[in-house]
Amino acid sequence: MPTLLEVDRLRVRFRSLGALRALIAGVRDPFIDAVLDVSLAVAIGEVFALVGESGSGKTTLARSILGLIRPSAGEIRFRGRALTGLSDRALKPFRREIALMAQDPVAGLSPRLTVRALVTEPLRIHGSRGGRDCEAEARRLLALVGLPERLLGAYPHQLSGGQARRVGVARALALDPALIIADEPTAGLDVSVQGEVLNLLASLRDRLSLAYLIVTHNLPVVRHVSDRMAIMYLGRLVELGPTTVILARPAHPYTAALLEAVPQPDPARRRTRLELAGEIPSLRNRPSGCEFHTRCRFALARCRAEPPALRPGADGRSVACHFPLA
Repeated sequence: MPTLLEVDRLRVRFRSLGALRALIAGVRDPFIDAVLDVSLAVAIGEVFALVGESGSGKTTLARSILGLIRPSAGEIRFRGRALTGLSDRALKPFRREIALMAQDPVAGLSPRLTVRALVTEPLRIHGSRGGRDCEAEARRLLALVGLPERLLGAYPHQLSGGQARRVGVARALALDPALIIADEPTAGLDVSVQGEVLNLLASLRDRLSLAYLIVTHNLPVVRHVSDRMAIMYLGRLVELGPTTVILARPAHPYTAALLEAVPQPDPARRRTRLELAGEIPSLRNRPSGCEFHTRCRFALARCRAEPPALRPGADGRSVACHFPLA
């Protein structure tokens, strides 16, 4: 499939100390790298998952793609057009084609607006193309996500979590986007409702040729819906490739540890657990060599001294590890 989104060697930096405080403390580089040297691509109609613990940089990367955070280096291209460096006005046409689903299904909706106003708000902000009738569009969008028209006059507090999430999906679809960035699409939902939402997203992908960039730490969600996935640690990609390949035989010890942490419904299944020792290091003081070596049970002297590159393998994946497991 043709490439829709490309991220090339992206870097996002945030100031950690004010100029005066940095001068007094003698800190020459008062910045932290939340995203560092990240490259990935999403094809038309593909579901790509971005996975990592809290603080791994995945949400910062997603916000950079949306143009909400300006990257310090690297490039973001959409349909072959560079987005980095564009003004907000120049970005507006692209924001029609890249939609966001917020993490909290209820808090992401304004409590003062009805469902009708919520799902048609993007049309009012960007202009209703082709003279589309907003009332008809509201009914169409609710039907698209499986909600009854009677909910058009409801407010967010009157909706269940599943209904609120479907309203969020309908709102994201209002401008007929090509890519939806979904931040933890099943967060705060019961397990049964999670399955319904994931099935809805899969159905819409097939019907509308949508691509998704799913930001999550929930590996069962990734297993259920994604074609390819990338694992982030301290703002870097440590493993990237087809979801079935990575989940069947993880190559990076961090990926393996994340998989081992997923609860299993069968108590009879015993596995050798790859425990993650300690906490995630501070971005202000990145470890030398492989940045994961402080938590890796397989780390050797080379890991502590030499940073590994993200190298492609024969099975379609790339991994940043001197001694990959697979």
